[in-house]
Amino acid sequence: MKAVVYRGPGTVTLEEKPKPKLGKSTDCIVKVIKTTICGTDLHIRKGDVPTVDIGRTLGHEGIGVVEEAGSAVLNFKSGDKVLISCITSCGRCSHCKNKMYSHCELGGWILGNRIDGTQAEYVCIPFADTSLYHLPQGLDEEPLVMLSDIFPTGYEVGVLKGQIKLGDTVAIIGAGPIGLATLLTAQFCSPSQIIVVDIDDFRLQIAQKMGATMTINDCNNQAVEKIMQHTNQKGVNVSIEAVGSPKAFDTCQLILAPGGFLANIGVHGKSVNLHLENLWHENITLTTALVDTFTISTLLKVVESDKLHPEQLITHHFSLSEAIHAYDVFENASKEQALKVILQP
Repeated sequence: MKAVVYRGPGTVTLEEKPKPKLGKSTDCIVKVIKTTICGTDLHIRKGDVPTVDIGRTLGHEGIGVVEEAGSAVLNFKSGDKVLISCITSCGRCSHCKNKMYSHCELGGWILGNRIDGTQAEYVCIPFADTSLYHLPQGLDEEPLVMLSDIFPTGYEVGVLKGQIKLGDTVAIIGAGPIGLATLLTAQFCSPSQIIVVDIDDFRLQIAQKMGATMTINDCNNQAVEKIMQHTNQKGVNVSIEAVGSPKAFDTCQLILAPGGFLANIGVHGKSVNLHLENLWHENITLTTALVDTFTISTLLKVVESDKLHPEQLITHHFSLSEAIHAYDVFENASKEQALKVILQP
């Protein structure tokens, strides 16, 4: 089968690999229908993720059809169409019982990391009963790829951790796919204002179309000043960091109102400064998390009811044989006006 394979820092190749086989009775072999590339995959290609071995098949998102189910799998059978969670859950350890599937003692984020992933024609999914989801009948299947990772991430780590409430003023720093998924799911809570900050005019235009009440291009480092002016120097109730940079984190701190929530989604590779000299008396709450994907079932229902449209984030399509070019397009997202790309084996 064809697969996208990590070959060391700076190198990802398209290769022929053996089709995976069932390793345990709780596994399923899934024929991949559609998958995508995540920002994390770009970090892997750069060599920034030391847990990824050379030779690893990348990818942790996708939809597919069960080709073979292990003898202990109860909820899925051959021919079932499924959504693959980016997080693998055994369903039995203490973390899984607390819905912290990302910290599963036997799973967590392992697809495309510690085991072969979804950017291939076939993938083996461990603990299939608790790591796969049935696709609802009658829906356009392609947009559901977005529910493997980015929509649960935006909703769980941004909206729920930020405890957005009716009437809140919210600022989302970063209008990439995760920031935009946060923007769409934040509207479930009916905040009065959602301010989106980025340095890319294309993404800010998309944010405005998706429901942002105010957008700010921060190329001149004026976002803090503009947000404070806009809120009459009060600040925002919820600031959401969806970039993963010291600058974005600083912005979130500086615009937060007393009693506010700072929800960090961004993946940080460098230290940030937490300005407790300014915040110690402000009654703020700071949250961090890796997505647990416990909201996938809920989000599927919302898509089914036509109240969430993940297809808005899909801008490019490629065959799996074009995967290396797709990586280049996704990495140059600003130039290519790319949000999420779809790979089809």
